[in-house]
Amino acid sequence: MYNFSHCSHTRDAYGHALVELGEEMPNLVVLDSDLSGSTKTAKFAKKFPDRFLDIGIAEQNLIDIAAGLSLSGKIPFVSTFAIFGCGRAWEQIRNTLALDNLTVNLVMTHAGLSLGGDGATHQSLEDIAIMRVIPNMQVIVPADSVETREVIRYAAKTKGPKYIRISRRRTMDIFQKGEYHFNPAQYPVIEDGSDVTIFSNGCMLRESLKATQELKKQGISAKVINLHSIKPLAKEIIISEAKKAGAIVTVEEHNVIGGIGSAVAEVLSQNNPVPMKIIGVNDRFGGSGHVEELYRELDLTPEHICRAVHEVMKMR
Repeated sequence: MYNFSHCSHTRDAYGHALVELGEEMPNLVVLDSDLSGSTKTAKFAKKFPDRFLDIGIAEQNLIDIAAGLSLSGKIPFVSTFAIFGCGRAWEQIRNTLALDNLTVNLVMTHAGLSLGGDGATHQSLEDIAIMRVIPNMQVIVPADSVETREVIRYAAKTKGPKYIRISRRRTMDIFQKGEYHFNPAQYPVIEDGSDVTIFSNGCMLRESLKATQELKKQGISAKVINLHSIKPLAKEIIISEAKKAGAIVTVEEHNVIGGIGSAVAEVLSQNNPVPMKIIGVNDRFGGSGHVEELYRELDLTPEHICRAVHEVMKMR
């Protein structure tokens, strides 16, 4: 059985990882947009004040300055809330970073519905879609604190632009420190099963695992896979799982348009079509409320996942 209450903040893990890497890599720099206390880049600022830049509420400048630092041989990590970084600065990300394939690591926090009380204006439900469509851009969603630290280490030592999506919420602890190493070409199996495969990531892994516990009581064996790398996509794993299970469900804290459900469907429709259901926010904005309340309103609960599993299995 899983300990669903054993959780930690991935943004804390991000801040600690920056400090660790700062000790190893003197060319690593960090930029923020007046939110370093929330994004946890303040940890790096305290340790390495000469390598930290607070650009203020000027996200477009944030990206352009990071591009200049990258061209000067630095390894920039750039942070703000996902809605601001991906939204206000999308053109700069596309035309300045990605077009020239610059090594800049965009670690955007408070993604999805995690800024529950602040409402739809602060909830980023479109970021995966608008980032994965950009050529050269890698898109990664860590599952927990251990994977976050591994992803940040991977990003620091890998060329090209990357978008790393971090939640404000605590996430369920899944991996053991020292036993897990991030590889974008390998999707970890979190729960094994044979009747249906559920692809999920980030905060939704906890909801997916809760669903598998209920499905077991109903005699259904569901596999849960952590689809942490949305771009590049490990297509062969997705195809293999479709062939074995014959039914796929995707679960994400994102609009059903353009997220991991769309990415998986693009692969399967061209290689191995099988019955599939996409669980996510059904093409609407979020709202103001506790995250758990929003999950219920937007059909992101284990109950809704179980229902989708039953539906997709009937379609086989």
